[in-house]
Amino acid sequence: MARWGWYGKPVIWFPTGGGDYLDCERFLMVRALSPLIEAGRIKLYAADSVSRSWANPDVAPHQKSWFQAQYDEHFLNHIVPAIREDCGGTDQRFAVTGSSLGGYDALVIGAKHPEHVDLTIGMSGTYVLDRRMGAYRDENYYYNMPVQFLPQLGEGPQLEGLRRSNFVLALGSGHAENPDYTNHVSRVLKHKQIPHRVEVWGPGSDHDWPTWRTMLPVFLNRLVRG
Repeated sequence: MARWGWYGKPVIWFPTGGGDYLDCERFLMVRALSPLIEAGRIKLYAADSVSRSWANPDVAPHQKSWFQAQYDEHFLNHIVPAIREDCGGTDQRFAVTGSSLGGYDALVIGAKHPEHVDLTIGMSGTYVLDRRMGAYRDENYYYNMPVQFLPQLGEGPQLEGLRRSNFVLALGSGHAENPDYTNHVSRVLKHKQIPHRVEVWGPGSDHDWPTWRTMLPVFLNRLVRG
């Protein structure tokens, strides 16, 4: 995990499929967010994930879902405490974000842990991973697939926390975008009365870093108080 900034709302970036935690620096996302970082409005953290397993066709489906379940425990037991300690013991909730497979990571963390997260920004998210699982399904996959477990979520603390959260689902209208994933998530969130907004950007906004570098500063400027 890496960190940029000295003060502000903790924002956790998850890498794209096949990438690692430093991709946001290599592909200039950190530079795009530097005005917010330098102003002390956000403190940016880039956390590694298991997206490389999802992107690797040689990893068996049961291993993919098991790795994701283990990552969820890692997030709770290591990433959350490390960030809270780094922020002076703060009890504020975080923002999570990512694009493509990183958007999936942001969504699943935001959906499962509203006690720690109040803002989820997914960009061009690959939110449904059925084709990477083939015909295989198990409990680990179900509980880490928001479009499956959220419709069955009953009234209680988790759903109450989600209704006090905010989800932004953004995508472009250019090359390699798939609006079906975003629309599916939107229907689920709407059914459970969870606050969210879908934003579709115009022509030329491809499934690629230039689009995401433009999107994320806009959303954080709008949604993170100075």
